[in-house]
Amino acid sequence: MTAETPHSPTADGAVPANHPRNPGIALDLAMFEGHAVNRSGAERRAASLVSRRTVKKEYQAAWLVNAIRCIDLTTLAGDDTEGRVKRLCAKARQPLAPRIMEGLGLDALTTGAVCVYPTMVPHAVRALRGSGIPVASVATGFPAGLMPLRLRLEEIRYAVDEGADEIDIVITREHALRADWSALYDEVAAMREACGAAHLKAILATGDLQTLRNVYSASMVAMQAGADFIKTSTGKEGVNATLPVSLIMLRALRDYGDATGHRIGFKPAGGMKSSKDALNWQFLMNEEMGRDWLEPDLFRLGASSMLADIERQLEHHVTGRYAASSHHAIA
Repeated sequence: MTAETPHSPTADGAVPANHPRNPGIALDLAMFEGHAVNRSGAERRAASLVSRRTVKKEYQAAWLVNAIRCIDLTTLAGDDTEGRVKRLCAKARQPLAPRIMEGLGLDALTTGAVCVYPTMVPHAVRALRGSGIPVASVATGFPAGLMPLRLRLEEIRYAVDEGADEIDIVITREHALRADWSALYDEVAAMREACGAAHLKAILATGDLQTLRNVYSASMVAMQAGADFIKTSTGKEGVNATLPVSLIMLRALRDYGDATGHRIGFKPAGGMKSSKDALNWQFLMNEEMGRDWLEPDLFRLGASSMLADIERQLEHHVTGRYAASSHHAIA
């Protein structure tokens, strides 16, 4: 079976949000407590989804271009510098070499966002000025989040004051592991308030949550507390984004939308490196959520190394041959 081609971007490469932000609701335990999650069923569904979908030639190229539009191009290294951030932003502005753009018939293309540490936000803001590419910042003691709440809230406010458009927060995993949903709700709600106009992406660190039932419950609580996106991982856990976990998060996202009418975005992150990964997660989104969730205002891919393989595959589509990896700028 061949999947359809996703939506095309507008002339400037961007797709504006066409839905209001999630205002959150009061904590409602009945929406998730006692909710059954079938691990084997989720694994079978994820496996069959991948095995039954394929795209070739120009259709594959279209899906890969769409993946680029949804990538949060990221650097979160201890040796980050202004120069590295500038290079990353240049790649975000022009993710494909001009020869590939010409071969694909594209006039403009950018990544979905650039994600950096809070102290790197001003460098990214300057480098991306006029591009329309949002700057995302991790915060709240990323990646462990084991800092006093007042300091985590101050880090959010600092990043927003420096110009961040989106904040990727991390939850306190202990709250989920102890099923202290009230504490988790209050924490995320406070973070949402600290974000102000900046969008909040709640990282659940699903590899640390032990059970898929915890994943479903934590997803639901984060959305009830006002998260605009739910995100699988920091990329620093032993187990990061997987298709079965992503499926459970999407089911929670869909259930929340059915109950409230609010659209929430989804971001898998960590462990995704190939163009095949880019295709598989888009297939999952299309099957579970529909075509509206193939746009960067509702879907992001937290994977920078993936871009190099996508560019390599697109060059093969255009020229019929693979270029050496040294021919492509490193994200």
